[in-house]
Amino acid sequence: MASVHESLYFNPMMTNGVVHANVFGIKDWVTPYKISVLALLYEMTASKITLSERRRLNKLILPLQQGPDLSLGQFLETVEECSPQTAYAVKIRLHEMADGELKDMEFFFSTLPTQFTAFDSEAYKTSVVGLFIRHMLLAYNKLSFSQVYKLYKSLQQYYHSYYAKLTDEPASLPALAADDSDMDLTSTEDTEGHTVDKEELDATLHESDLRADNAPSRGPLSQKQAEYFLARQAYLLKNDENKALKPAALQEELNNMLKFNPDFAEAHYLNYLNSMRVQDIFLSTHSLLHYFDRLILSGNEGKSNGDEGYGRSLRYAALNLASLHCRFGHYHQAELALHEAIRIAQESNDHVCLQHCLSWLYTLEQMKGSDSTVLTEDSVKMAAHFCLPYLASLGIQSLVQQGATQGKTAHKLMDALKDTDILHWKHSLSELIEISLAQTTSIWRMYGKSTMALQQAQLLLNMSSLEPVNFGVQQNNTEAFAVVLCHLAELHAEQGLYSAVTAIIQHLKEQFPHHTQHAKLWMLCDLKIQFEKHMNEGNYNLAEPLVTAISALNKTEGLYRKAQVLKALNCSTEAYSILQELQTHCEKTKCTEMVIRVMLSTAQLHWESSGFSTALPLLLQALALARQHHLQSLASETILHLAFTQLMLGVPEQALNVLHEAIEPILAHGSVMDKGRAMLLAARCQMAVAGFRPNQQGQADSRLVVLAVDSLNEAAAYFSKLSCKERLRDVHYLQAQLHHSLGQTLQRNKSAMLFRLLDQELQSPPVSMRL
Repeated sequence: MASVHESLYFNPMMTNGVVHANVFGIKDWVTPYKISVLALLYEMTASKITLSERRRLNKLILPLQQGPDLSLGQFLETVEECSPQTAYAVKIRLHEMADGELKDMEFFFSTLPTQFTAFDSEAYKTSVVGLFIRHMLLAYNKLSFSQVYKLYKSLQQYYHSYYAKLTDEPASLPALAADDSDMDLTSTEDTEGHTVDKEELDATLHESDLRADNAPSRGPLSQKQAEYFLARQAYLLKNDENKALKPAALQEELNNMLKFNPDFAEAHYLNYLNSMRVQDIFLSTHSLLHYFDRLILSGNEGKSNGDEGYGRSLRYAALNLASLHCRFGHYHQAELALHEAIRIAQESNDHVCLQHCLSWLYTLEQMKGSDSTVLTEDSVKMAAHFCLPYLASLGIQSLVQQGATQGKTAHKLMDALKDTDILHWKHSLSELIEISLAQTTSIWRMYGKSTMALQQAQLLLNMSSLEPVNFGVQQNNTEAFAVVLCHLAELHAEQGLYSAVTAIIQHLKEQFPHHTQHAKLWMLCDLKIQFEKHMNEGNYNLAEPLVTAISALNKTEGLYRKAQVLKALNCSTEAYSILQELQTHCEKTKCTEMVIRVMLSTAQLHWESSGFSTALPLLLQALALARQHHLQSLASETILHLAFTQLMLGVPEQALNVLHEAIEPILAHGSVMDKGRAMLLAARCQMAVAGFRPNQQGQADSRLVVLAVDSLNEAAAYFSKLSCKERLRDVHYLQAQLHHSLGQTLQRNKSAMLFRLLDQELQSPPVSMRL
């Protein structure tokens, strides 16, 4: 699991993804779109609609008021989805005004409910609807006659452009909008009390995509709409990136904002988040630095806190820069930025910032491959002292992760996670609850307890988030979800359920597109599953190209699988040299799981040269390592290799006794391949103990021979799930011999026929020295 501290959204100046766009001096103009919203609100108060329709419309009111100006077609389509009857009434109301006279629009505004006449309706003065209507009435009443007339003309253009599109006439909304003189509500004819600053009007923004269909919208963006746009996009980037604008579209909108106001600090920060989506190191660094520069220049921090606010921005700027370099693997630059943040925080005596710095310091040490246990323990103690439960919990989870790789027992790790879970639920730390469940899933899988891992994974996927649901989106695109879904895909692949694996991987592709931060998790998972599938089926030519792709994502995994392919292609010398290099590297990085797997593969190479006695010490060393680190799955696999080695050395009784030690955990938690190999090995041991000899009837122990037949039948069922034809051929060959010794002619002929069909299809000699 990647480090839990790598949060893209760590910024003390933004709370819950809400950005503050108070730098624009943009007023909320009375526009044709706002008149359409007024017509909707009027029809909601004046007409009778069903309870379900009213509920859907009520949920729509705030986004319509705060969002960008939509075209009439978009507006009517949105309302029609909630209430077709109300949409038709709004259309009639707009038709009466647009196709009538100026007095019809005047009459509409005069009939709107006010705070003195709407005690029993949605337009009551303290309601959202009432405040909006009052605001619009006040703005409308302040307009001069010439402004009212131009508003009426713009309403006509707004209305007729919709029907012009429907009838495929050449008139279109952009062409109409090009006439600035007709659409401008400010005029030199206005009286002094009604004049409007032309520069403010020119500073209006245009927003092209807050909707799912990504169609452009040409309405002006007011101050509240700018705040709504930034808040929505920041929230979607954090919680469900697929519903946010595409990177290119969002970049275009932010560039448009910054063109009108280069000092808009929050737009620079959203630009930084957007650049991180596509791993653009230059633009993300540029935007992050500009964000803090503009924040300091605007004086937002300094006004309330004086010099302290200025210093606070500087130290958090350095801390964010350190996290950025950490994400891109620039450890030296990250360390320099982190030391700068620590220095400034110490000068200001900012303990909270120092704790964040300490958390990033031990995270950086982990990324560099150093032992950071002491730093982590210090961070946990200091975070608890300063009552920072979030950082304390992150430290404990990091200690659990280190303890798992260092061979700590499961009950100690689970007790530590249980204590942190109490802290999470007490403080409603939803994100850390998800991380804890994902970490527990990973630990159970590492220990080889697939059932427990599956239970924890399902617990996270079915858990209701404690986070508030904004914009109709729940947080489900975090690293914890990606890790758990990858584990779920691998667990299904181990059981041969490849159709379910395809569905899970497809969901991961949709939830975490290729350009996102956590896409590498499912990419590597998908490649490993495909590789194992091709290797099990004997399609080595299809597995070989996948090695390059795996190496690009994880060099260690790529080297290991390259050795596997070379071993399967009988290139033993090349495979052995790669395995030795890989073992040396993994011993330095303390990657115990990979060290054990390399030892098992090396032992298999010794088998090919009949060096069973040479493989035995290697297997015993691997078993000791697996038991020391409580890796039950690898320990069981190592025992299978030991049993096969003892069988080949001529001690089948001892091999069968050793095998009984591993058979139970394999059948309970092992993969289908491990179950099939275990049952096939058990059958071979039972045949050897029974004294079975080919082409000889009645001389072997019939009881053990019958047990061997049952074991082979079970092994055949397991191998059939994986379409493992080479091993199925071995099973059918042994079945034919056993049935012949028992005098079962019909079963013998069936097994012999199946063997011949597979042998003709494979056209390769059987591999005898294989588990």
